[in-house]
Amino acid sequence: MKIAIDARSATLYQGTGIGTYTNNLISEILSTNSQDKFTLFCSGNFNKEFIKENTDIIYSSGKHSGFYEKYYIPRILKEKQVDLYHIPQNGIGLETSPSYNTIVTIHDLIPYIMPESVGKGYLERFLRDMPDIIYNSSGILTVSEYSKKDILKFFSGYPEEKIFVTPLAANSNFKSLNKTTCKEYVKNTFQINVPFALYIGGFSSRKNVLGLIKAFSKTYMDLNMPYKLVIVGGLKDEGEKLFDFVRKNNLEDKIIFTGYVKDEILPILYNACDVFVYPSLYEGFGLPPLEAMSCGAPVITSNISSIPEVTSDNAILINPYSEDDLKNSLVELLNNENLKQELSEKGLKRSFQFSWRQTAKNTLNAYKQIYLS
Repeated sequence: MKIAIDARSATLYQGTGIGTYTNNLISEILSTNSQDKFTLFCSGNFNKEFIKENTDIIYSSGKHSGFYEKYYIPRILKEKQVDLYHIPQNGIGLETSPSYNTIVTIHDLIPYIMPESVGKGYLERFLRDMPDIIYNSSGILTVSEYSKKDILKFFSGYPEEKIFVTPLAANSNFKSLNKTTCKEYVKNTFQINVPFALYIGGFSSRKNVLGLIKAFSKTYMDLNMPYKLVIVGGLKDEGEKLFDFVRKNNLEDKIIFTGYVKDEILPILYNACDVFVYPSLYEGFGLPPLEAMSCGAPVITSNISSIPEVTSDNAILINPYSEDDLKNSLVELLNNENLKQELSEKGLKRSFQFSWRQTAKNTLNAYKQIYLS
């Protein structure tokens, strides 16, 4: 096959879920496939692993609109007579009525389900463009069975057999490390010298971090030893509101905001924590719990949306709308060393079932089915 992929999001959205997905997916596809020919539309400082004997790198603008989407990319696709064109970033940039097979990755439909949790500009564009993206695509990739059900719910009539579930994976640097060394690093770098619960994953309202803060603030009378809650991420917008809530409620001695932390440090934090907590109200996949399990951290997370597909029964699953449920689960786990160890071992074992190699394999299988249909 002659396959084209819009690889720009690997650079444009570097450090986000979509950027990580695009970069890892393309790298793995190219490492396992030497017989097909690939045209990659790249921008900026793209991954040099994309340069192979069977790839043609086309430099393109970093904008997903205007001239490049309407004229430049379609012209190259026709000139090269591609068999299939894949757009990984929710189909953004797909032309109307394409004359070639197209496959788009729809990561989630959060703007449809929780519109209050996304920015106004993104919301308007998503709601305006998504129907055309869905119905103009030859096939759809999505990251969980739950997201597939959402697509079928909101876009009735789209053929179910043309929606392919290709679960994500944690990067290889998320792995079990020496716990003592990691705790020492955290002590020296962040001045955290007591056991702690950890949250990583952004501050959108759907992440329910305020609910976590409130639940954690109720645990202290019931814990066998003092714990901190460590919240990781750059403080802006919603993050600043959370920081103000903690300050106004005199919780600074219990809750620590680290601010922005580089990606390479995250595995150290996952390894050093006593529990990773992720009470999100909605996820298309839910990568942070999988990253935590890959590092051997016991996990408490939500029992709704796609998250149970990732964790199965290898984490404590709570109702994220119930502060008491979350509070009681925190107390139960933090006071029970045997349960911590059990969930650590079970979660680590579960994480081995996910790999970018498998994601690439599933994706190539979807390409072939769409091409041959």
